[in-house]
Amino acid sequence: MTDAPAQDVSPSGTPAFAEPPTFREALAVWARIGLLSFGGPAGQIALMHRMLVEERRWVSEKRFLGALNYCMLLPGPEAQQLAIYIGWLLHGLRGGIVAGTLFVLPGFLVILALSTAYALFQNTAWLGALFFGLKAAVLAVVIEAVIRVGRRALKNQAMIALAGLSFVAIFAFNAPFPLIVLAAGLIGWLGSRVRPDLFAAGGHGGGKSDAPIDRILDTAPPKTDLGWLRAVKVIAICGALWITPVLLAGLLFGWGSVFMPIAAFFSKMAVVTFGGAYAVLAYVAQQAVETYQWLKPGEMLDGLALAETTPGPLILVLVYVGFLAAFRDPGLLSPLAAGLLGATLTTWVTFVPCFLWIFLGAPHIERLSGNRAISAALTAVTASVVGVILNLAVWFGLHTLFARVSTLRAGPLDMAWPDVTSLDPAAALLSLVAVLALFRFKLGMIPTLALCGALGFAWRALPGMMGAAP
Repeated sequence: MTDAPAQDVSPSGTPAFAEPPTFREALAVWARIGLLSFGGPAGQIALMHRMLVEERRWVSEKRFLGALNYCMLLPGPEAQQLAIYIGWLLHGLRGGIVAGTLFVLPGFLVILALSTAYALFQNTAWLGALFFGLKAAVLAVVIEAVIRVGRRALKNQAMIALAGLSFVAIFAFNAPFPLIVLAAGLIGWLGSRVRPDLFAAGGHGGGKSDAPIDRILDTAPPKTDLGWLRAVKVIAICGALWITPVLLAGLLFGWGSVFMPIAAFFSKMAVVTFGGAYAVLAYVAQQAVETYQWLKPGEMLDGLALAETTPGPLILVLVYVGFLAAFRDPGLLSPLAAGLLGATLTTWVTFVPCFLWIFLGAPHIERLSGNRAISAALTAVTASVVGVILNLAVWFGLHTLFARVSTLRAGPLDMAWPDVTSLDPAAALLSLVAVLALFRFKLGMIPTLALCGALGFAWRALPGMMGAAP
C-alpha cells in the first residue's frame, strides 16, 4: 500500500505546479482545517478550497474539483473523503491517513464531551432551554441545505421530477433510502443512453476552473500500482481494521450487547448512504428513532444542533447517537463507559471505510471521471438526494413546531402527520427568526445558532430562574 507522491514537469523540465508542501507544513494545515471546519460539508469544502487551492496553491482547481466529483460518487461524508484524497495526493498513503484523521479528531473529541454532558444533565432546565432555541435554528439550516443543493442539482425538469419522486417515496411511503439511491442511479445510467443531455453532469460547487492556476498547478497523483494485488492488499488491511474492534466488542461484552447492532447499523450506513451528510442524517434519523428507538425525535434534533456548532464533519452527530444508544443499554459496563465505547465504535466503523474507498479507488479517478454513464448516474443520485434532504427538513419541522406528531397509515401510505392544535408558537417564532437571520440578514450559520440558542434560553430558562413560568 506504499504510494509515493510524484511530481509532473512541464516540457521545459520545470515543475508543473507550485512547490509542494513538506509533510510538517501539511500536518499543520490539516490540523487547522480540522479545528476550523464548521458549517457542514459545504463550509468544510469551501474552507479546504480556500486554504489549499487559493491561498497555498498546493492543488489546482481542476484537480480539486475532480477529486470532489469522485468523492461524490462514494457513500459516506464527501468532505472527509476529500481531505483523505488530497492528503494522499500530496504525500501518498501517510498523507491520506493524517489528513483524514485530523479532519475528524477535533470534532470527535468535542462532540464526545458534549454528548457526555447531554446524557448526564439532559433533564436540567437550562440545557433544555438552550436546545429549544438551537432546534429552531437547525430547521433553518436544513432548509438552507435543501436550497443550496437544489440550485446545483436541479438543472432541468427531469432532475426536478427525480427530486419530487424521491421526496414522495421517502416521506409518504417510508421507502428505504438505499433503494431510492439505487433507483436514481439506475435511472441516470439508463438516461445517459436515451437522453444524455438531461443527465449531463453540471459539476460540483458551481465554481469555474481558473485556467492560469491550472497551468501552474497540476498536482500529479502518487505513483501507484493499479494491479489487482494492490487492490486485494488494500481491501484486506482496511477490512481487518474495520472489523477487528467489532469482533473484540462482541467477544468482551457479548454478541447480544448493544454494541453489535450499533456496529452493524453504522457499518451498513457507511456503505449505502450516498449524497452527503444531510442525506446520511435522513437515513440515520429514520432508523435510529423509528426502527432501533435509540433516541426520541427531539433528541435527534438536539444531536444535530450539537454537530452544527462543533468543528469537523456534520456526520459526527453519529458520535452522539452511538453514545446515547450504549449509555441507555450499558449491559456489563457502567452507563458512561458504555457510552464512550459506543461513540468510539460508531466513529470507527463510520470513518474507516472512507480510507478504504479513497486508497482503493483514487488511483482510477481519471478513468471514472471520464465515464459518461457513471457521471449521469451521479447526477441523478444528487437530484434524488434533494428530495431526501427535503424530507429531512419536513421531519425536523414537524418535530420542532408541533408537540404531537403521529403516523398516518393507510395501505402503502406511511407518513408523519402533526396535530395542528399542538403547534408551539414560541418554536414557530424562533424558527422564523432563524430563517430571517440566515436568508434575509445573511448572518451565517454559527451566529444564527448562537442567536437562537440565546433567545431560547431567555424564553425558557430565565423566567424559571426568576420564579415565574414562561
